[in-house]
Order: sequence, then C-alpha cells, then structure tokens
Amino acid sequence: MAIILMILSFIWWWPLGLVVLGFLIARRRRWHAYSGDAHMMDWNCASPRFERRIARAQERVQRAVSRAERYYGGGWFGPSTSGNAAFDDYRAETLRRLEEEQHEFKDFLGRLRMAKDRAEFDQFMTERRQRPVEPNEPPASGQG
Repeated sequence: MAIILMILSFIWWWPLGLVVLGFLIARRRRWHAYSGDAHMMDWNCASPRFERRIARAQERVQRAVSRAERYYGGGWFGPSTSGNAAFDDYRAETLRRLEEEQHEFKDFLGRLRMAKDRAEFDQFMTERRQRPVEPNEPPASGQG
C-alpha cells in the first residue's frame, strides 16, 4: 500500500513523492533499529540469537535444496547420477561423511558452549562465596 502511495505521489507532484519516499525509508530504519536487526553484526551482543538465526537459515536452505532435488530429479539441473558409478559412490560417501562431520561439529559447539557457561557460573559462585558479608545483610547460612 505504501509503495502505491509513493508512486501516485510521484505522479501527482514529484516533491510529494520524495517526501513519501523519505518517510518510508525513515520508518524502515526505525523499525530495524527497534527489532534488534541493528545489532546483528555485533557478534558478542546477541550470539545465541544470531546462532539461532543462522541455524534457521541453514534449515531453510536445506529444505529448498531438497525440494529442488526432488523437483529436478535429484540435482539442480538434471538427474543426480553422473553416469560413472564409481564417482557417484564416492560423491555419496563424501556427502554422508560431511553431514556426519557437520553433526559432530554442532555437538562439539554445544558442548563447548555448555563448558563455557559452566565455567562462568562456577567463577560467579566462587566470587560470590568469597565476597565479605556486610553487617546489614543476614548471613547466608541456608536457613530460611
């Protein structure tokens, strides 16, 4: 609807079209700033969120590739066989191995993330235990 308004305003009076175009651009930038997309390139700011987005994008690409393979008979532009059975076996084995390595790498990243979180939590707990008790605070004896 906004694009139609912009086109009609350009047809009717071009300065009005420029104003509408500027408004649309400003509205889009403001929306991106509040939606969190402005921090997408900040790797440390929203890394779990960024990783979820990347994982979803990879899943979408894999679904699109599988649909294309089904539609085109196994490959992008033709049948999945090359005509050479030895090469086809090698390719299938290599793809299977790569998928297995990808799965192992994702598991490794999960374990690494868990270890990092555990180390940060342990450090926090040791710092908290070593903190001196202030006179106004009740002692942390576990009663309560």
